[in-house]
Amino acid sequence: MKNADLSSLLKPVGIVFRRFHLTIFIVFIVACLGYAVISFSTLLGESSTDTSYTSPIDAGSIDQATLERINALHTSDDPIPAASTPAGRINPLSE
Repeated sequence: MKNADLSSLLKPVGIVFRRFHLTIFIVFIVACLGYAVISFSTLLGESSTDTSYTSPIDAGSIDQATLERINALHTSDDPIPAASTPAGRINPLSE
């Protein structure tokens, strides 16, 4: 007797799932993606509370060769050098 009552209660639910299974699936996926985005955004928004961290790199541990390479780099204020093509060839992208 209980099986008949249970199946009569679940029959309308089965009909709804059979009819709207694709819509329910899409809503479920969109909800999961929305939750993931909100969780990730919250995670990135939180500041680090670990104040006891010390960097293993000393501030004065850069060697002279690296310092010279850094100083040789140009800044964004410097003009861009003109592009040169090999002799005997033309640049198809220039006007």
